[in-house]
Amino acid sequence: MYDVPDQTGKLAVVTGANSGTGKEATKRLAAAGARVIMAVRTPAKGEAARAEILAEHPDAQLEVRRIDLADLASVQEFADGLAADEPHVDLLVNNAGVMHPPTRITTKDGFELQFGSNFLGPFALTVRLLPLVLAAPAPRIATMASGAANFGRIRFDDLQWERRYRRMAAYSQSKLADLMMSNHLAKLSADRDWGLLSVAAHPGFTRTNLQTAGASLGRERPSRLTHWGLRFNPLPTQGVEVGTEPLLFAATSPDAQPGAYYGPSGRLGLVGPTTLVKAPKNALDPETNARLWSVAEGLTGVSLPASGPILRK
Repeated sequence: MYDVPDQTGKLAVVTGANSGTGKEATKRLAAAGARVIMAVRTPAKGEAARAEILAEHPDAQLEVRRIDLADLASVQEFADGLAADEPHVDLLVNNAGVMHPPTRITTKDGFELQFGSNFLGPFALTVRLLPLVLAAPAPRIATMASGAANFGRIRFDDLQWERRYRRMAAYSQSKLADLMMSNHLAKLSADRDWGLLSVAAHPGFTRTNLQTAGASLGRERPSRLTHWGLRFNPLPTQGVEVGTEPLLFAATSPDAQPGAYYGPSGRLGLVGPTTLVKAPKNALDPETNARLWSVAEGLTGVSLPASGPILRK
């Protein structure tokens, strides 16, 4: 098991902290001494997760705050509230996501749900929180991508899948976009001398509710095909404790490198201890990464200053 270094005195924000890898990351960051803001869409679920963690770690410092990454107004409200209450944020963990809704669903702002929730929402949150993060002594942002990014392609001519929706391809695009965001953020930090460590990770095939929650959107329950596919899955899988470790390594290890990508080292890259993994070629072109960043600024209305320092308002 990865031993999270001492996080005493640090403030971390974890999205999707009420379940799966987000909940596990929250628990282990708090157990290592961090104060953790649990950024969740449904506060009641966040409070239930908080109670479970406190039962195991009574001294954990946890606070539940609402954010809906599928609603840019909610992202702004969350960021503004945090800026009003905190002098800095040491660590932002972009973890929350949705996977494979069976039909094309849109966010409150009209974006295809996976592209909007998995990428544009986290992008807007990241940019809005950058002044707070950069005010920290050792700022870091860890972003959860996915092995599906290997199969992704950024469809600049149809980012919202308005022509023909394909749920798996849409998911792969959104997670590739997350990886490209992390890589471009690392480049921006180096170019502008921010001192920010931007690192990405993927969990391999980790058993969480991600596979079923998204597949049931718009339905009372996941399809029979999804149910049987998971039940008789021939691929290796792992529990959430191990599956969260690449993200925790990216978020806390002193050995994590800027612009690096971490994932499982075992069979098919789906299970096993954390290692440095090769990012897909589609995430490594600086010009394309910059283009996607610019497009995201236009779509979300959230952008960085063209040059110079980022100052808190």
